[in-house]
Amino acid sequence: MAGELPPPIEARGILTQFGPNIIHENLDFEVKRGEIVGLVGGSGTGKSVLMNTLLGLKAPEGGEVRYFGKRRADLSEREAGLLRNEIGVLFQGGALFSSMTVRQNVMVPLIEHFDIPHELMRELCDMKIHMVGLPPESAILYPSDLSGGMRKRAGLARSLALDPQILFLDEPTAGLDPIGAHAFDQLILNLREAMDLTVLMITHDLDSLYAICDRVAVLVDKKIGVYDSLDVVAQYDHPWVQEYFSGPRARATMATPGMQKKNADKAAAAVRA
Repeated sequence: MAGELPPPIEARGILTQFGPNIIHENLDFEVKRGEIVGLVGGSGTGKSVLMNTLLGLKAPEGGEVRYFGKRRADLSEREAGLLRNEIGVLFQGGALFSSMTVRQNVMVPLIEHFDIPHELMRELCDMKIHMVGLPPESAILYPSDLSGGMRKRAGLARSLALDPQILFLDEPTAGLDPIGAHAFDQLILNLREAMDLTVLMITHDLDSLYAICDRVAVLVDKKIGVYDSLDVVAQYDHPWVQEYFSGPRARATMATPGMQKKNADKAAAAVRA
């Protein structure tokens, strides 16, 4: 379509390997603007390797990564720096600096990239802490004082410090109880709307996939085997996909009242279309 903006994230023909061990081969992948995309795959399929490749933490042995239509490899140092400001990352567990308070952790990107008065920086950090649902008093706490869910939210606040356009999430609900995981899912949905985010999320959490993902990409056989809406992905003819999406945990997820309503709404929308 004429005038259509390029996707925020695009990978073409990606080859990644460690010595003779090929992790990805001829892998194609893209995320559209404003999407929440779930990335799933069995152990050893290279989900984190793919994320690190997209982030530029690992150079691919072949193929190319593009952001907003520009090849990452062609960016100048200045352009690469500007791109980094547009990307937020929440690693597993939050990856907070243990010797810093929550506010100081959130300040780190601001100190690195901007020369602004300390009081203004403090206000910006406290705003981000509020945005992720943490109480004001958590700003002066250390990571060791926080629950697992609070640490994830603090890490999320830091990843949003520079108002990025793209957010990477690595197992954001891992280790959370069902109530905490549901609350985190809703937080991501709210932030997507409030900040116009594009989100790529590595997850094993079926509830999250069903609740918030627009599309799901499945890593199998060294590439993205299927990439579509969850309804289509769940029918993909591959042993791992069928076991993952048709197993007892998947059936339990589909049987919840909320998911039954969501599926009924989808069916009604399809009929109206």
